[in-house]
Amino acid sequence: MEIPQALSDFSYVLVYLVAAGLFAMGPLIIAKLIAPRSYGAARDAIYECGMPTIGSAWIQVAVIYYLFALLFLAFDVDVLFLLPVLLAYGKGYVWRDFIEVTIFIGILSLVIVYAWNRGVFSWKRKQVNP
Repeated sequence: MEIPQALSDFSYVLVYLVAAGLFAMGPLIIAKLIAPRSYGAARDAIYECGMPTIGSAWIQVAVIYYLFALLFLAFDVDVLFLLPVLLAYGKGYVWRDFIEVTIFIGILSLVIVYAWNRGVFSWKRKQVNP
């Protein structure tokens, strides 16, 4: 019995999704199984990168940090989008595909230039009085 071509193509997607799920859940399961467990007074203490905390945790964070995070997330998703697109292109209309990918990367570059002009990448430090 021969498998239809569309079903065969979807099997690659299924394998990709299963591998992604194992890649995401694997470290969590392994950490749960082999991580040491300790309970005590120090467990509830505030710990931030080995440094003692300064001031309250309830501080106002500048919006610029959120903009930077959103830009990172957008570009991360766009780069993930490029891999399957580049694998699918190149089968027939090579120049058209090249121009489409070039336009896509050009628009992304314009977003970086716009964000740079708006000052998203320049952070001004606030003075903290301990």
